[in-house]
Amino acid sequence: MTVKASFTALSRNSMLAGTCVEPGRFELREQPVPQSAPEGWALVDICAVGLCGTDYHIFEGKHPYLEYPRIIGHELAGRLVAAAGDLEAGELVVVNPYISCGFCRACLRGKPNCCTRIQVLGVHRDGGLCSRIAVPLGNLYAAEGLTEIQAAMVEFLAIGAHAVARSEISAKDRVLVTGAGPIGLGTALFARLAGADVHLLDLSVRRLSIAQSKFGFDRTHSDAGVILQGDLADGFDLVFDATGNAKAIEAGFPLLAHGSTYVLVSVVKDRISFEDAEFHKRETRIVGSRNALKADFEHVMAAIRARQIDTDALLSAELALADLPTRFAELASDREQLVKAIVRP
Repeated sequence: MTVKASFTALSRNSMLAGTCVEPGRFELREQPVPQSAPEGWALVDICAVGLCGTDYHIFEGKHPYLEYPRIIGHELAGRLVAAAGDLEAGELVVVNPYISCGFCRACLRGKPNCCTRIQVLGVHRDGGLCSRIAVPLGNLYAAEGLTEIQAAMVEFLAIGAHAVARSEISAKDRVLVTGAGPIGLGTALFARLAGADVHLLDLSVRRLSIAQSKFGFDRTHSDAGVILQGDLADGFDLVFDATGNAKAIEAGFPLLAHGSTYVLVSVVKDRISFEDAEFHKRETRIVGSRNALKADFEHVMAAIRARQIDTDALLSAELALADLPTRFAELASDREQLVKAIVRP
């Protein structure tokens, strides 16, 4: 039976879920459709799912926090099955995929994004690349004024918005974002909204070309070794790493100005090292940025509503779930020209 034919063969109580069975193997597996949710949770019918670097890393076996098999999908937009809290049945919502415990030290200090027991949908627990999921009600945000596609983009943009918030950026700052993929672009967009002078660094000329032509970033660099000259000789007040590459992270330290901040947005398995004397003489501050907070989601949605973010430019491909098994490897291998692919379950 073909994948498309299998959709018609499903019962009303079954659905197909996009599952990474093991590295390099992605399948649509039949699962029961959730019919009820625990107390304090709500059922959401998923209408759009964004694919991101995390999903591709899972497919490639490079994610440090995951066990297989796993239903992927954490960039989620859906509609509420039944009214819950202040949300109406059928209302479009953005799903915050970071399920926190609520009582650890981080949660009690208002940082559920780095909860010690965090369960991220699509990573630590099964995600939303399927027809319906159950989500804590507090993780659902009304997406009034957004389309379904736009709502599915909010989570990945919130990663960048959170990193910018963590940096304590100011309009006078000279900023370098290393890595011009989706997370790097999101970071650069919100750094620019904060008024900073934003530069992008990436080895991929194709990615830099997209950043220039679609998003108007005209201060781009493809060689870290020649950046510090002319008006950039003193370095950057803020450097954001969104490469996911340990060597690239280490190469970012010499680009920091004195009195600067280095924000590590990407996650790597490797150890990171740097020269302490160079670090100290700059009085550099290293900041880790993980996931996002509700305020970041709200900031992103407000920016989209105000048309400060061009979501049409972000959309690279729109796919049906039935087509994904034959397209997943292709998408994972050709990320240089891909900003955001959206799947319609």
